Amino acid sequence: MKSVFHILVLFSFLFVISCNKNESPDPPDSPDGPVDTIPAGLPDSVWKSKTIQQLSQMVFHNENVYFGVASHYGLIGKPSGDTAVKEFSYLTPANDFKQSYIHPEPGVYNWEKSDTWINYSQEKGFIMRLHSPISPQCSPWVREDNRTPQELETMLNEYMDTLTSVYCHYSNVKWMDVVNETIDKNSGDWFGPKPGTDKWENPWPVIGYDSSDADFIVPEYIMMAFDIANRKAPEVKQIINQHGALEPFVWEKMKKLVFYLRNRGYRVDGLGWQAHVDLGWEKVEGNLERLDSLVKWCHENDLEFHITEFNVWLKEGDEYEYDRQAETFKAITKVLLDNRKSGFVGINFWHIRPEDTSNPQWDGTMWRNNLMPKQAYYEIKKLIAGYYVESK
Repeated sequence: MKSVFHILVLFSFLFVISCNKNESPDPPDSPDGPVDTIPAGLPDSVWKSKTIQQLSQMVFHNENVYFGVASHYGLIGKPSGDTAVKEFSYLTPANDFKQSYIHPEPGVYNWEKSDTWINYSQEKGFIMRLHSPISPQCSPWVREDNRTPQELETMLNEYMDTLTSVYCHYSNVKWMDVVNETIDKNSGDWFGPKPGTDKWENPWPVIGYDSSDADFIVPEYIMMAFDIANRKAPEVKQIINQHGALEPFVWEKMKKLVFYLRNRGYRVDGLGWQAHVDLGWEKVEGNLERLDSLVKWCHENDLEFHITEFNVWLKEGDEYEYDRQAETFKAITKVLLDNRKSGFVGINFWHIRPEDTSNPQWDGTMWRNNLMPKQAYYEIKKLIAGYYVESK
Protein backbone atom coordinates (compact mmCIF):
# COMPACT_ATOMS: atom_id res chain seq x y z
CA MET A 1 0.00 0.00 0.00
CA LYS A 2 2.88 2.27 0.84
CA SER A 3 4.46 1.62 -2.59
CA VAL A 4 1.23 2.50 -4.34
CA PHE A 5 1.10 5.77 -2.43
CA HIS A 6 4.65 6.64 -3.44
CA ILE A 7 3.89 5.87 -7.07
CA LEU A 8 0.85 8.14 -7.00
CA VAL A 9 2.86 10.98 -5.44
CA LEU A 10 5.60 10.56 -8.02
CA PHE A 11 3.05 10.54 -10.86
CA SER A 12 1.43 13.74 -9.53
CA PHE A 13 4.82 15.44 -9.29
CA LEU A 14 5.74 14.51 -12.85
CA PHE A 15 2.34 15.65 -14.12
CA VAL A 16 2.76 19.11 -12.54
CA ILE A 17 6.24 19.45 -14.03
CA SER A 18 4.89 18.44 -17.44
CA CYS A 19 2.08 21.01 -17.29
CA ASN A 20 4.47 23.76 -16.23
CA LYS A 21 6.84 22.83 -19.02
CA ASN A 22 4.11 23.16 -21.61
CA GLU A 23 3.12 26.50 -20.19
CA SER A 24 6.62 28.00 -20.13
CA PRO A 25 9.41 25.58 -20.97
CA ASP A 26 12.25 27.96 -21.63
CA PRO A 27 15.13 27.90 -19.18
CA PRO A 28 16.12 29.79 -17.21
CA ASP A 29 13.22 31.15 -15.18
CA SER A 30 15.42 32.95 -12.68
CA PRO A 31 15.80 36.75 -12.87
CA ASP A 32 19.53 36.27 -13.47
CA GLY A 33 18.97 34.92 -16.94
CA PRO A 34 21.47 32.81 -18.86
CA VAL A 35 24.99 32.92 -17.47
CA ASP A 36 27.31 31.74 -20.20
CA THR A 37 29.91 34.30 -21.29
CA ILE A 38 30.22 37.44 -19.19
CA PRO A 39 31.56 40.47 -21.10
CA ALA A 40 35.15 41.20 -20.12
CA GLY A 41 35.65 44.26 -17.97
CA LEU A 42 32.07 44.58 -16.72
CA PRO A 43 31.17 42.33 -13.77
CA ASP A 44 28.08 40.18 -14.16
CA SER A 45 26.64 41.74 -11.01
CA VAL A 46 26.65 45.09 -12.84
CA TRP A 47 25.10 44.25 -16.20
CA LYS A 48 22.50 41.95 -14.64
CA SER A 49 21.34 44.58 -12.18
CA LYS A 50 20.91 47.35 -14.77
CA THR A 51 17.99 48.04 -17.09
CA ILE A 52 18.62 48.34 -20.83
CA GLN A 53 18.51 52.12 -20.58
CA GLN A 54 20.87 52.22 -17.59
CA LEU A 55 23.38 50.02 -19.37
CA SER A 56 23.11 52.04 -22.56
CA GLN A 57 23.70 55.26 -20.62
CA MET A 58 26.67 53.72 -18.80
CA VAL A 59 28.30 52.45 -21.98
CA PHE A 60 27.22 54.88 -24.71
CA HIS A 61 26.28 57.98 -22.65
CA ASN A 62 23.30 58.52 -24.99
CA GLU A 63 25.74 59.56 -27.71
CA ASN A 64 24.54 58.24 -31.07
CA VAL A 65 22.56 55.38 -29.46
CA TYR A 66 19.05 55.21 -28.04
CA PHE A 67 17.04 52.17 -27.05
CA GLY A 68 13.26 52.52 -26.83
CA VAL A 69 9.97 50.69 -27.00
CA ALA A 70 6.51 51.17 -28.48
CA SER A 71 3.52 51.04 -26.17
CA HIS A 72 -0.24 51.58 -26.19
CA TYR A 73 -2.23 54.28 -24.42
CA GLY A 74 -4.19 51.59 -22.55
CA LEU A 75 -0.98 50.31 -20.95
CA ILE A 76 -0.07 53.59 -19.25
CA GLY A 77 0.12 52.89 -15.54
CA LYS A 78 -0.34 49.15 -16.11
CA PRO A 79 2.38 46.49 -15.60
CA SER A 80 3.50 46.57 -19.24
CA GLY A 81 3.63 50.35 -19.26
CA ASP A 82 5.54 50.41 -15.98
CA THR A 83 8.09 47.97 -17.41
CA ALA A 84 8.46 50.14 -20.51
CA VAL A 85 9.20 53.25 -18.44
CA LYS A 86 11.55 51.34 -16.15
CA GLU A 87 13.61 49.83 -18.97
CA PHE A 88 13.65 52.70 -21.46
CA SER A 89 13.86 56.49 -21.57
CA TYR A 90 12.60 56.63 -25.18
CA LEU A 91 8.99 55.66 -25.86
CA THR A 92 6.90 55.65 -29.02
CA PRO A 93 3.11 55.76 -28.80
CA ALA A 94 2.12 52.92 -31.11
CA ASN A 95 -1.08 54.33 -32.63
CA ASP A 96 -2.26 57.35 -30.73
CA PHE A 97 -0.79 60.07 -32.96
CA LYS A 98 -1.98 58.56 -36.24
CA GLN A 99 -4.56 60.31 -38.37
CA SER A 100 -7.04 57.51 -37.72
CA TYR A 101 -6.91 58.22 -33.96
CA ILE A 102 -6.57 62.00 -33.86
CA HIS A 103 -8.99 62.74 -36.72
CA PRO A 104 -11.38 59.74 -36.75
CA GLU A 105 -14.32 61.45 -38.50
CA PRO A 106 -14.88 64.60 -40.55
CA GLY A 107 -14.87 67.58 -38.22
CA VAL A 108 -13.97 65.41 -35.21
CA TYR A 109 -10.63 65.57 -33.40
CA ASN A 110 -9.73 63.35 -30.46
CA TRP A 111 -6.88 64.67 -28.30
CA GLU A 112 -7.35 62.63 -25.13
CA LYS A 113 -4.83 59.88 -25.84
CA SER A 114 -2.20 62.05 -27.49
CA ASP A 115 -2.46 64.71 -24.76
CA THR A 116 -2.10 62.00 -22.11
CA TRP A 117 1.08 60.75 -23.79
CA ILE A 118 2.63 64.23 -23.83
CA ASN A 119 1.81 64.86 -20.18
CA TYR A 120 2.95 61.39 -19.15
CA SER A 121 6.24 61.70 -20.99
CA GLN A 122 6.98 65.01 -19.31
CA GLU A 123 6.10 63.60 -15.90
CA LYS A 124 8.30 60.50 -16.36
CA GLY A 125 11.11 62.30 -18.17
CA PHE A 126 11.29 60.24 -21.36
CA ILE A 127 11.72 61.37 -24.95
CA MET A 128 9.32 60.49 -27.75
CA ARG A 129 9.11 59.71 -31.43
CA LEU A 130 5.70 60.54 -32.80
CA HIS A 131 4.49 57.70 -34.99
CA SER A 132 2.27 60.13 -36.84
CA PRO A 133 2.85 59.57 -40.54
CA ILE A 134 0.86 60.26 -43.65
CA SER A 135 0.39 56.62 -44.45
CA PRO A 136 -2.07 53.73 -44.81
CA GLN A 137 -2.93 54.27 -41.13
CA CYS A 138 -5.70 56.72 -41.92
CA SER A 139 -9.40 56.88 -41.13
CA PRO A 140 -11.92 54.87 -43.20
CA TRP A 141 -13.63 58.08 -44.30
CA VAL A 142 -10.36 59.16 -45.91
CA ARG A 143 -10.18 55.87 -47.84
CA GLU A 144 -13.62 56.24 -49.42
CA ASP A 145 -13.38 55.71 -53.18
CA ASN A 146 -15.13 58.94 -54.08
CA ARG A 147 -12.45 61.14 -52.52
CA THR A 148 -11.12 63.68 -55.00
CA PRO A 149 -7.48 64.81 -55.12
CA GLN A 150 -8.55 68.17 -53.74
CA GLU A 151 -10.37 66.57 -50.80
CA LEU A 152 -7.42 64.35 -49.94
CA GLU A 153 -5.02 67.27 -50.15
CA THR A 154 -7.24 69.23 -47.74
CA MET A 155 -7.35 66.27 -45.34
CA LEU A 156 -3.56 65.88 -45.44
CA ASN A 157 -2.99 69.58 -44.80
CA GLU A 158 -5.51 69.70 -41.95
CA TYR A 159 -3.97 66.75 -40.12
CA MET A 160 -0.31 67.72 -40.59
CA ASP A 161 -0.91 71.39 -39.80
CA THR A 162 -2.83 70.53 -36.65
CA LEU A 163 -0.45 67.80 -35.46
CA THR A 164 2.69 69.89 -35.86
CA SER A 165 1.09 72.99 -34.33
CA VAL A 166 -0.15 71.16 -31.24
CA TYR A 167 2.70 68.76 -30.43
CA CYS A 168 5.96 69.54 -32.18
CA HIS A 169 7.02 72.39 -29.91
CA TYR A 170 7.53 70.11 -26.88
CA SER A 171 11.22 69.68 -26.09
CA ASN A 172 10.90 65.94 -25.42
CA VAL A 173 9.44 65.25 -28.88
CA LYS A 174 12.69 64.39 -30.67
CA TRP A 175 11.50 62.63 -33.84
CA MET A 176 8.43 62.22 -35.99
CA ASP A 177 7.59 59.74 -38.74
CA VAL A 178 6.52 61.99 -41.61
CA VAL A 179 5.53 59.30 -44.11
CA ASN A 180 5.24 55.57 -43.65
CA GLU A 181 4.99 52.48 -45.85
CA THR A 182 5.17 54.37 -49.11
CA ILE A 183 6.56 51.42 -51.10
CA ASP A 184 4.83 48.07 -51.67
CA LYS A 185 7.24 45.55 -50.16
CA ASN A 186 6.15 42.85 -52.62
CA SER A 187 6.26 44.70 -55.93
CA GLY A 188 8.39 47.77 -55.24
CA ASP A 189 5.63 50.01 -56.64
CA TRP A 190 4.30 53.01 -54.76
CA PHE A 191 1.74 51.64 -52.31
CA GLY A 192 -1.66 52.98 -53.35
CA PRO A 193 -5.45 52.79 -53.04
CA LYS A 194 -7.76 49.80 -53.32
CA PRO A 195 -11.55 49.53 -53.77
CA GLY A 196 -13.63 49.99 -50.64
CA THR A 197 -12.46 50.97 -47.18
CA ASP A 198 -11.86 47.61 -45.52
CA LYS A 199 -8.51 46.69 -47.11
CA TRP A 200 -4.94 47.61 -46.30
CA GLU A 201 -4.42 50.51 -48.67
CA ASN A 202 -2.90 53.95 -49.06
CA PRO A 203 -5.31 56.53 -50.52
CA TRP A 204 -2.88 59.46 -50.64
CA PRO A 205 -1.36 58.83 -54.12
CA VAL A 206 -4.77 59.85 -55.57
CA ILE A 207 -3.59 63.44 -54.96
CA GLY A 208 -1.26 63.03 -57.93
CA TYR A 209 2.34 62.45 -58.98
CA ASP A 210 5.26 64.74 -59.64
CA SER A 211 6.53 63.85 -63.10
CA SER A 212 9.20 66.54 -63.39
CA ASP A 213 11.77 63.73 -63.40
CA ALA A 214 10.69 61.32 -66.12
CA ASP A 215 12.90 58.59 -64.68
CA PHE A 216 11.49 58.75 -61.16
CA ILE A 217 7.85 59.74 -60.73
CA VAL A 218 6.96 60.33 -57.08
CA PRO A 219 3.58 60.72 -55.31
CA GLU A 220 3.00 64.34 -54.43
CA TYR A 221 1.68 63.55 -50.95
CA ILE A 222 5.20 62.64 -49.81
CA MET A 223 6.50 66.10 -50.68
CA MET A 224 3.43 67.77 -49.20
CA ALA A 225 3.93 65.98 -45.89
CA PHE A 226 7.62 66.90 -45.69
CA ASP A 227 6.90 70.47 -46.71
CA ILE A 228 4.56 70.96 -43.75
CA ALA A 229 6.79 69.05 -41.32
CA ASN A 230 9.87 71.04 -42.40
CA ARG A 231 8.09 74.37 -41.96
CA LYS A 232 6.03 73.66 -38.85
CA ALA A 233 8.38 71.36 -36.88
CA PRO A 234 11.91 72.59 -37.60
CA GLU A 235 13.30 71.35 -34.25
CA VAL A 236 12.01 67.79 -34.68
CA LYS A 237 14.04 65.15 -36.55
CA GLN A 238 12.01 63.95 -39.55
CA ILE A 239 11.95 60.30 -40.56
CA ILE A 240 10.81 58.23 -43.53
CA ASN A 241 9.58 54.91 -42.18
CA GLN A 242 9.27 51.69 -44.20
CA HIS A 243 8.27 48.11 -43.40
CA GLY A 244 9.37 44.79 -44.88
CA ALA A 245 12.22 42.33 -44.56
CA LEU A 246 14.82 44.71 -46.03
CA GLU A 247 14.09 43.74 -49.62
CA PRO A 248 16.88 45.28 -51.79
CA PHE A 249 14.54 46.68 -54.47
CA VAL A 250 12.51 48.50 -51.80
CA TRP A 251 15.46 50.21 -50.14
CA GLU A 252 17.17 51.15 -53.37
CA LYS A 253 13.97 52.99 -54.24
CA MET A 254 13.96 54.54 -50.78
CA LYS A 255 17.48 55.85 -51.30
CA LYS A 256 16.38 57.45 -54.58
CA LEU A 257 13.42 59.00 -52.76
CA VAL A 258 15.71 60.59 -50.16
CA PHE A 259 17.88 62.16 -52.87
CA TYR A 260 14.76 63.24 -54.76
CA LEU A 261 13.39 65.06 -51.72
CA ARG A 262 16.67 66.66 -50.79
CA ASN A 263 17.29 67.83 -54.33
CA ARG A 264 13.98 69.68 -54.10
CA GLY A 265 14.93 71.39 -50.86
CA TYR A 266 13.18 69.16 -48.32
CA ARG A 267 14.93 68.12 -45.14
CA VAL A 268 15.05 64.39 -44.38
CA ASP A 269 16.86 63.47 -41.17
CA GLY A 270 16.63 59.71 -41.05
CA LEU A 271 15.37 56.38 -42.32
CA GLY A 272 13.26 54.07 -40.19
CA TRP A 273 12.92 50.32 -40.67
CA GLN A 274 9.92 48.50 -39.20
CA ALA A 275 11.77 45.28 -38.43
CA HIS A 276 9.02 42.74 -37.87
CA VAL A 277 11.26 39.82 -38.78
CA ASP A 278 10.94 36.06 -38.71
CA LEU A 279 13.03 33.75 -36.59
CA GLY A 280 16.45 33.20 -38.17
CA TRP A 281 16.32 36.34 -40.33
CA GLU A 282 20.00 36.90 -39.65
CA LYS A 283 20.89 33.49 -41.12
CA VAL A 284 19.41 34.28 -44.53
CA GLU A 285 22.32 34.90 -46.87
CA GLY A 286 23.01 38.60 -47.36
CA ASN A 287 20.55 39.98 -44.80
CA LEU A 288 23.04 41.21 -42.21
CA GLU A 289 25.34 42.52 -44.93
CA ARG A 290 22.48 44.50 -46.50
CA LEU A 291 21.53 45.93 -43.14
CA ASP A 292 25.12 46.95 -42.43
CA SER A 293 25.41 48.53 -45.87
CA LEU A 294 22.15 50.47 -45.40
CA VAL A 295 23.21 51.85 -42.01
CA LYS A 296 26.56 52.90 -43.45
CA TRP A 297 24.82 54.54 -46.43
CA CYS A 298 22.63 56.53 -44.06
CA HIS A 299 25.58 57.80 -42.06
CA GLU A 300 27.55 58.64 -45.21
CA ASN A 301 24.59 60.77 -46.28
CA ASP A 302 24.04 62.49 -42.93
CA LEU A 303 20.98 60.41 -42.06
CA GLU A 304 20.09 58.77 -38.78
CA PHE A 305 19.12 55.10 -38.92
CA HIS A 306 16.26 53.83 -36.76
CA ILE A 307 14.74 50.44 -36.23
CA THR A 308 11.36 51.90 -35.42
CA GLU A 309 9.52 48.66 -34.66
CA PHE A 310 11.60 45.61 -33.70
CA ASN A 311 10.36 42.16 -32.91
CA VAL A 312 11.17 38.56 -33.84
CA TRP A 313 8.17 36.35 -34.56
CA LEU A 314 7.84 32.85 -33.17
CA LYS A 315 5.25 31.51 -35.57
CA GLU A 316 3.64 28.08 -35.70
CA GLY A 317 6.28 25.43 -35.22
CA ASP A 318 8.71 27.82 -33.55
CA GLU A 319 6.97 28.11 -30.18
CA TYR A 320 9.33 28.54 -27.22
CA GLU A 321 12.42 28.83 -29.44
CA TYR A 322 13.62 31.56 -27.12
CA ASP A 323 17.31 30.86 -27.58
CA ARG A 324 17.07 31.22 -31.36
CA GLN A 325 14.85 34.29 -30.97
CA ALA A 326 17.56 35.83 -28.80
CA GLU A 327 20.15 35.15 -31.52
CA THR A 328 18.08 37.06 -34.08
CA PHE A 329 17.47 40.02 -31.77
CA LYS A 330 21.15 40.15 -30.86
CA ALA A 331 22.56 39.82 -34.40
CA ILE A 332 20.45 42.69 -35.76
CA THR A 333 21.15 44.92 -32.76
CA LYS A 334 24.88 44.27 -33.06
CA VAL A 335 24.96 45.58 -36.64
CA LEU A 336 23.54 48.91 -35.48
CA LEU A 337 25.78 49.21 -32.44
CA ASP A 338 28.87 48.39 -34.51
CA ASN A 339 28.01 51.43 -36.67
CA ARG A 340 27.32 53.85 -33.84
CA LYS A 341 30.60 55.76 -34.17
CA SER A 342 29.78 56.97 -37.67
CA GLY A 343 26.28 58.23 -36.92
CA PHE A 344 23.10 57.91 -34.90
CA VAL A 345 21.31 54.59 -34.44
CA GLY A 346 17.96 54.14 -32.71
CA ILE A 347 16.53 50.77 -31.66
CA ASN A 348 12.86 50.75 -30.75
CA PHE A 349 11.37 47.41 -29.68
CA TRP A 350 7.81 46.54 -30.63
CA HIS A 351 6.00 46.32 -27.28
CA ILE A 352 6.88 44.58 -24.05
CA ARG A 353 4.93 41.31 -24.19
CA PRO A 354 2.96 39.29 -26.77
CA GLU A 355 -0.51 40.16 -25.54
CA ASP A 356 0.26 43.86 -26.05
CA THR A 357 0.69 43.35 -29.81
CA SER A 358 -1.70 42.75 -32.70
CA ASN A 359 -0.24 39.24 -33.16
CA PRO A 360 -0.04 37.84 -29.62
CA GLN A 361 0.00 34.24 -30.85
CA TRP A 362 3.38 34.82 -32.55
CA ASP A 363 5.16 35.73 -29.30
CA GLY A 364 7.55 38.23 -30.87
CA THR A 365 8.63 40.28 -27.85
CA MET A 366 11.46 40.10 -25.30
CA TRP A 367 9.16 39.51 -22.35
CA ARG A 368 6.56 36.85 -21.73
CA ASN A 369 2.97 37.65 -20.83
CA ASN A 370 3.81 37.30 -17.12
CA LEU A 371 6.51 39.98 -17.69
CA MET A 372 9.33 37.52 -17.10
CA PRO A 373 12.18 38.49 -19.44
CA LYS A 374 13.12 35.99 -22.10
CA GLN A 375 16.65 35.14 -23.21
CA ALA A 376 16.65 37.97 -25.76
CA TYR A 377 16.44 40.53 -22.97
CA TYR A 378 19.57 39.20 -21.29
CA GLU A 379 21.44 38.78 -24.56
CA ILE A 380 20.75 42.41 -25.50
CA LYS A 381 22.06 43.54 -22.10
CA LYS A 382 25.16 41.38 -22.42
CA LEU A 383 25.72 42.73 -25.92
CA ILE A 384 25.62 46.33 -24.66
CA ALA A 385 27.88 45.46 -21.74
CA GLY A 386 30.39 43.98 -24.15
CA TYR A 387 31.09 47.45 -25.56
CA TYR A 388 32.02 48.81 -22.15
CA VAL A 389 35.77 48.12 -22.31
CA GLU A 390 35.96 49.76 -25.73
CA SER A 391 34.15 52.84 -24.46
CA LYS A 392 36.28 53.42 -21.34
